[in-house]
Amino acid sequence: MSAAKRKGTKRAPAQSNSASKVASKRGSANRGVRAATDKESSVALVADELVSSSETSVESALPASEASVGSVRARADALMSALASGVGRLPVGGVHRAEVAIIKAAKRTSMSGGQTVVALAGATGSGKSSVFNQLVGTEVATVGARRPTTSTPTAAVWGSESASALLDWLKVGTRHLVNERPSDTKGSDTTGSSIGPDATHETGYASYGPAPGLELDGLVLLDLPDFDSYEETHRLEADRLLELVDVFIWVTDPQKYADARLHEDYIARLSAQDAVTIVVLNQADRLAFEMLAVCRNDLVRLLGTEGVIDPEVIATSAADGSGIVDLRHRISEIVASQNAAVRRLDSDLRSVATVLRSGVADSEPSLDGHSDASLVDALQRAAGIPVILDAVERDFRRASLARTGWPLTRWLKTLRPAQLKLLRLNQGASVRSGGISESDVRLVLGRSSLPPATPAARSAVALATRELADSAGRGLPQVWADAVTDAATPQRDDLADALDQAVLGTSLRARAPLWWNGFGMLQWILLIAAAAGLSWLAVLAVLNLLQLHLDAPGIGRLAYPFLLLAGGLLLGFLLSLVARPIGRLGGRRRKAIVAARLREAVAQVARDRLVAPVQQVLDRHRITREHLETARRRV
Repeated sequence: MSAAKRKGTKRAPAQSNSASKVASKRGSANRGVRAATDKESSVALVADELVSSSETSVESALPASEASVGSVRARADALMSALASGVGRLPVGGVHRAEVAIIKAAKRTSMSGGQTVVALAGATGSGKSSVFNQLVGTEVATVGARRPTTSTPTAAVWGSESASALLDWLKVGTRHLVNERPSDTKGSDTTGSSIGPDATHETGYASYGPAPGLELDGLVLLDLPDFDSYEETHRLEADRLLELVDVFIWVTDPQKYADARLHEDYIARLSAQDAVTIVVLNQADRLAFEMLAVCRNDLVRLLGTEGVIDPEVIATSAADGSGIVDLRHRISEIVASQNAAVRRLDSDLRSVATVLRSGVADSEPSLDGHSDASLVDALQRAAGIPVILDAVERDFRRASLARTGWPLTRWLKTLRPAQLKLLRLNQGASVRSGGISESDVRLVLGRSSLPPATPAARSAVALATRELADSAGRGLPQVWADAVTDAATPQRDDLADALDQAVLGTSLRARAPLWWNGFGMLQWILLIAAAAGLSWLAVLAVLNLLQLHLDAPGIGRLAYPFLLLAGGLLLGFLLSLVARPIGRLGGRRRKAIVAARLREAVAQVARDRLVAPVQQVLDRHRITREHLETARRRV
């Protein structure tokens, strides 16, 4: 059973009952309406009508392409850049097609010469090999009753320019060189030299040599295996070459013009491309004039439903040569333009870029206005920042008492260890100087002794990163949204280490406040005064023991030595009491300063480890989209 029959049934023509019969049965076209005497005239009339209509619509059907070798290479470069930036994120099938199209464009554009490769493709029994022989003017392709007849592609080459490199690339071994020379008024002769195992020199075919305007120099005509052959190798070979040729000529007949495989697998799929496509309705001699017109109109309708714009349909008869001149004339126009190859390459690249374009969105979410407050808050809790800030405040108050407290008791404060040292933070910082030491600004190797994040803190981080991923991935295709999610959720241990290093690298100290020096100096002055008063009293006591009475000066009944001792001790104690609330106020201020530093450090971790990777994915998406837009944009 043929591939076409396996695929399904023929498409039902909608013109009339007679058109349905034309598409399904040969006998209805051969009975009654057609007389032997008017067969050739009716075919000729229809052919003239088709040629005149096609000539008037050539410009609309095939708009002049601005594609060039340079534009094809630029489009291929843009597509290659899109594949590089979108690696792993674009549809696999589209990526494979793009790689094939890029390689094909590079190879085809590197070949010198201006040959145009035209392929005759058709179903078994459509007569494409007979049409091929008529175009060549001699029997090159084997025609016979055995089906399928064409098993390997055959090439016919016009012109003196060698097409060996091109045919080697196409992997076509059977080749025929066509040498046409001008003839007398009766026509022209077509001679050829054969290259390949299947080539032949047999003649006897109608010759339609180079009349004015029909020069075919540079044409490489291929006769392909049947695309519906029951031999899989034949079908695969036809499909392979159809991906490489420049121009498609689909040869069909009144029985199979509505074949589902032809329309669905080939014409519909290739209709989106800008490559030149011609449909040949062969075996037109089997139909009367009215039937041929109905059949042709129904075929045009079917092509239109498949997306073909202004379809070209040329009626031919390989049996008597009707319409062959018209087909040669159309082919000569294509060859003369010398842009079919770049049009096909340009079309392939644009087509695959359009397919890949469905793998990216029309725009990307912006992170410029994204508020990371909740994310930073969650990371701060996970990094133990509240514990650190409490330790900073307590250490400031402890340092305040150590610098401004009563000198006789302040040493007791040194017996209690500093909270930051317990957390292994800011080791080696000079408390006395209050300055920012080298260890405050360099990254301390190792880890802190901060407690691990609680489950609640970890859950808060997971929720915040999920919100970031949802915000950044909104509107993107699923594969890109998944990439955003992966970028926004790094390994937990890596994020924890980054936060710990950020804390270790943040200075938790600041310059000592000036009031510490003032209060500390007053405390020592008062202590010295108390010591002087005590010493004075001690001297007076010794003199009294020695019966050397000496009155100490004073104010009223209060002697100066007593005033110095009592005043120094009392005022020092009161000064230490005043320093406590000032120390608490300073501790809260120091806590706020360090909190700002730590928040910035944590925010930097969020930007580097979470936001930046997400932005990189969005940038890759944008670059991929822009390259695909460049690759699919019409020049």
